[in-house]
Amino acid sequence: MKNSQGGFTLVEIAIVLVIVGLLLGGVLKGQELITQAKIKNIANDLNGLSAAVYGYQDRYKKFPGDDDQAEGRWGASVTKNGNGNGVLGATGVAAFFDCVATDKDGENCRFWQHLRLAGFIGGDSASTLPPQNAVGGVLQAQAGALGLSGMAICTPNLLGKIANAIDAQFDDGKPGTGQVRGADDPTKLGTKLADSATYIDDANTVYVVCKSL
Repeated sequence: MKNSQGGFTLVEIAIVLVIVGLLLGGVLKGQELITQAKIKNIANDLNGLSAAVYGYQDRYKKFPGDDDQAEGRWGASVTKNGNGNGVLGATGVAAFFDCVATDKDGENCRFWQHLRLAGFIGGDSASTLPPQNAVGGVLQAQAGALGLSGMAICTPNLLGKIANAIDAQFDDGKPGTGQVRGADDPTKLGTKLADSATYIDDANTVYVVCKSL
């Protein structure tokens, strides 16, 4: 009597393993492409904002947000003046600003509106809300963030691989030194990581990275 119960041949198993390998390779490659696209978008944000701030300064001789002639330019019913002291808000504030409510009329939030009113960034010119980066983090403009001199743009919610790539692209790749710095508490901007620290790519730790303008 012929045994009707058959198994897979070695050739069939090999074909299945090749297909599984190709699928896994495609998934991993797709994830890497997505990560690289996020890195590129975040880097473009930082470059674009630097250009926007310099363009605003060149046109109006003021920092956006700190501009004490904004109401005369666009109307007191549209925006609010800064104090014109050459500094964007208070220096070295540890927490992110609440541009929805508490801080919406402050310089750090009006910074975004002034840039929109001047046409240097897109969005609703009535809004003082900061834009988001490619990973859903809300951008921050602040003087003295993470101990940097002058004004800095901070981009939060970055995994270690992305944070390291951004730092390395603009600076030395070290979160504690240079003109690009990082912190591993994404809600605070008061304390940078140690000079000897490195970004950890463990898929859990998230960073805020600040770049001096």
